[in-house]
Amino acid sequence: MLPAVEAWFATHTWQQPSWTVEELVAAKRGRTVSVVLPALDEEETVGDVVAAVRPLLGTLVDELVVVDSGSTDRTAEVASAAGARVVSREDVVPWLEPLPGKGEVLWRSLAATSGDLVVFLDSDLVDPETAFVPALLGPLLLDPGVHLVKGFYRRPLRLESTGGGRVTELVARPLLNALRPELSGVVQPLGGEYAATRSFLESVPFAAGYGVEIGLLLDAHRLHGLPALAQVNLGVRKHRNRSLLQLGVMSSQIMGTALARCGVSADSGPLTQFVQVGGEWLPDSTDVLVADRPPMAHVVEEG
Repeated sequence: MLPAVEAWFATHTWQQPSWTVEELVAAKRGRTVSVVLPALDEEETVGDVVAAVRPLLGTLVDELVVVDSGSTDRTAEVASAAGARVVSREDVVPWLEPLPGKGEVLWRSLAATSGDLVVFLDSDLVDPETAFVPALLGPLLLDPGVHLVKGFYRRPLRLESTGGGRVTELVARPLLNALRPELSGVVQPLGGEYAATRSFLESVPFAAGYGVEIGLLLDAHRLHGLPALAQVNLGVRKHRNRSLLQLGVMSSQIMGTALARCGVSADSGPLTQFVQVGGEWLPDSTDVLVADRPPMAHVVEEG
């Protein structure tokens, strides 16, 4: 790593967060915290993620919101029964037709919540821990210069002890090392568990799809510099793993967003992959959307 990155890693990385919930509540000093779970057909896991956050409601956490991205299963019912406020993406910024993608839901969540600090947790987590939220909030509440905190963790792949995070190691990390080497010390640039100040989140565009995390990371660094970033160890993160074809589409969106943030034009278009059918390899094309929503601070309701 570059010397500047080594210095940042030593001072802004917490391998074993030691602050307590009580210490963080005292450090809030009038600030409020929103926890947001984006969800699409996650009825099997969303209830446990909500339940993990619920013990913090009324003390460290001021609101817990699940933003449903058009689920066709019982995600909304399960989340509501577990104790979250459930909001449909169509009901937030309703004058704009929703775009497909995770980033779209996170962007709309800013209009559905009010916390000065926002924690994002993926709703497909298996065995989520209540400690995730205070771990992510610590640097934001204790260091006024921090605007974005990324969680990092070991990612099991099926029954193996390691091996998850394939897109991170094969796409995101090489891209960041080439385009923005100061970010080479970020352990999990694509991780879905992170926290940020509302002032930062509302000041930047959101990639509509899977490029949202790398886009926010690049924008936080561009606007506020390396000292505004921090990262904490969350231990183990387990969730469903995706097929290579799905990861290919995800990678295309991530690359498009990263290149665009670094001044290289990247347009939407089809991604051609190949599948084997009856012993033959046949092309299979998927439209890949690379699009940004404007900073929420600039969004004005249409009459």
